[in-house]
Amino acid sequence: MRIITLCFLLILPCLSNAQESPNNFSLDEAIIYALQNNYKAINADRDIVDAQKQKWETIATGLPQIDGTVNYLNQLEQQVVQLPGEIIPDGEPGTFVEVVFGQPQQATATATLRQQIFDGSYIVGVQATKAFLSYSQNNKEKTDLDVRKAVVEAYGNVLLAQESVLISENNKATLEKNLFETKRIFENGLGDEESVDQLQITLSSIENQLKNAKRLEKITLQMLNLIMGLPIGSPTTLTEDLDDLAQEKIDLGVLDAELKMENNVDFKLANNLNEQRFYELKLAKSRALPTLNAFINYGGLSFGDSFTFLDRGQDWFAFSNFGVDLNIPIFSSLGRSASTQRAKIALEKAKTQLTEAEEQIRLQLETAKSDYILAIEEYGTSKENLRLAERIENKNQIKYSEGIATSFELRQAQTQLYTTQQEYLQSMVDVINRKTDLENILNQ
Repeated sequence: MRIITLCFLLILPCLSNAQESPNNFSLDEAIIYALQNNYKAINADRDIVDAQKQKWETIATGLPQIDGTVNYLNQLEQQVVQLPGEIIPDGEPGTFVEVVFGQPQQATATATLRQQIFDGSYIVGVQATKAFLSYSQNNKEKTDLDVRKAVVEAYGNVLLAQESVLISENNKATLEKNLFETKRIFENGLGDEESVDQLQITLSSIENQLKNAKRLEKITLQMLNLIMGLPIGSPTTLTEDLDDLAQEKIDLGVLDAELKMENNVDFKLANNLNEQRFYELKLAKSRALPTLNAFINYGGLSFGDSFTFLDRGQDWFAFSNFGVDLNIPIFSSLGRSASTQRAKIALEKAKTQLTEAEEQIRLQLETAKSDYILAIEEYGTSKENLRLAERIENKNQIKYSEGIATSFELRQAQTQLYTTQQEYLQSMVDVINRKTDLENILNQ
């Protein structure tokens, strides 16, 4: 017991460290992990398995089916039948003899084999299961693309929040230094109180921004964990840098990529709808065809005055039947015709929706290209604007320290810098997200 206790005490710190060790993810690693562990992705995999089982369930209905039945009957009061008295010796004409047929208890055991020989709806149903399986596979692909997009957006938002915290902390440190120096100057009678108040207003605003940025950092990380299929409180660490990731996502070559409509998942799903409507039309037509089924059974029947059917030596009388069931639809008061016409209309509507989906996908592609180009342009512009805003703020810092610029002018420059910093961070996230939108449409 001492040895076991010692080993446990030695292993416990290792287990604790293992539980607290963070998960390190690059963007690609996060996507791969999410595709395997995201809750919707897991259920989409289950939908494929469910579709496979449903396919076999449909096929099995046309294969031999064997059923077994066991029946027990106890006639508490047996039925009496009156027969003419002449049937017994010395019976008088015009009288009746009360007779009870059989024994009060009986048991029957039967096994029946049924086989479908021809049913048009069965053939159509088997064909339709292939289309349903294809739909489930395409839906899984759609789910994976949605998960990928969600991970990219959540990953970028975490990086944005983290960068916002760092920038806000640096801005706060600079403002605190300015405020301290300005207070010292005012206390020595060389400055005015308005300058102190202006800096205090700016500092309070930055402190609020910093607090909010820290809250957002926690929330965005929890959102990323949720999308990846991790507990939201997991200590997840991102290994990518926002600026490097944005630079990596700038690829104008993707704008020249050819759209292969058959690869677009939305087109595939719209095409699945067409297949479904096509088989619904075939099913409506098949209802006008005859159906043919056959069956054969074998069983045993036993009788007794008491329940002795499980005893050895009990007599069982065998019986067997074979039969064929042919059902021919003759007249349905035009009900089948109306059903067929409705199915035909639904198919035509699905074809129209497929054409509309093609045009929508082309429009989405052009919009995504435009948004991607704009995101790249905004990224370049905001990067240059940030450089200019930093230079303006730095000049105003120098002017303010030399007494040339007022505290109001310094606050304007600082506010402009803070706004430009956030615009720059958002522009990088936009580049990453817009590239993902474009790739999803092209299914790259």
